Amino acid sequence: MGLFTFLTKRFIAGETKEEAFRAVRRLNGMGMRTTLDILGENVTSEKMARDLANLYINLVEAIDRDKLTANVSVKLTQMGLDVSDDFCYRNVSRIIEAAGASNMFVRIDMEGSDYTERTLQLVHRWAGKYDNVGTVIQAMLHRSEADIGELIRRGIRIRLCKGAYKEPPSVAIQRKDDVNANYIALMKILLDSGIFHSIATHDDAMISATRDYATIKGIPKSNFEFQMLYGINRSGQTELVKDGYGMLIYVPFGTHWFPYYYRRLRERKENILFIAKHLLRD
Repeated sequence: MGLFTFLTKRFIAGETKEEAFRAVRRLNGMGMRTTLDILGENVTSEKMARDLANLYINLVEAIDRDKLTANVSVKLTQMGLDVSDDFCYRNVSRIIEAAGASNMFVRIDMEGSDYTERTLQLVHRWAGKYDNVGTVIQAMLHRSEADIGELIRRGIRIRLCKGAYKEPPSVAIQRKDDVNANYIALMKILLDSGIFHSIATHDDAMISATRDYATIKGIPKSNFEFQMLYGINRSGQTELVKDGYGMLIYVPFGTHWFPYYYRRLRERKENILFIAKHLLRD
């Protein structure tokens, strides 16, 4: 079995849209929503960024045509953020408008901390014009509570995750227990906001904390959802659906799978352990 086959069989839906759609149909049949991510990042060519945005527009149209329960997630460095903020804004606006025509949501993914402020400023601009856009906040960053406050003030939907990038102490919390504590504190803010947010975690302790808090506060299961990565904690995904919680699966696909994995495995040894754990888990 080759490296591509080994990795994609578990963590990536395939190299083509058709392969990704087969995975989406299977997940939809299990009661799970999905978000599709075309792999790729750090594009510095305007033409390539436009071409990739066109691929997303075609993807949105195909999702609508095939009546899949899916939306899309977009990385801004793939869409030309390294060219300029204004170019990226115009390029991604095309995707958001196409998605809006199909009543589809667009999630703006969060990358390393060097891009956090610029990403949020663009999200604020899009949210001022469109009502189908949201973003991601990483619990490991010191700034995240303030960022969440501003996003909630603007009525913007948030996916809360821990964060997978290697960041310095000046920017990010370093101890795992402290990241977990901050994640729980931010989760409570999100659930209390009355806005539909996404709790993205594979950590059983974070899932239990979320369930317990929602129960204590009388927050309906329909007011939020859990999110997990394709192929990660599959038994936990099905268990949450069985218990009546919303579950959305992040489904990456495309030919740029090797850089996606290599950079993350190189950045943090915790990512290597994370993948190894879930290869053996279920």
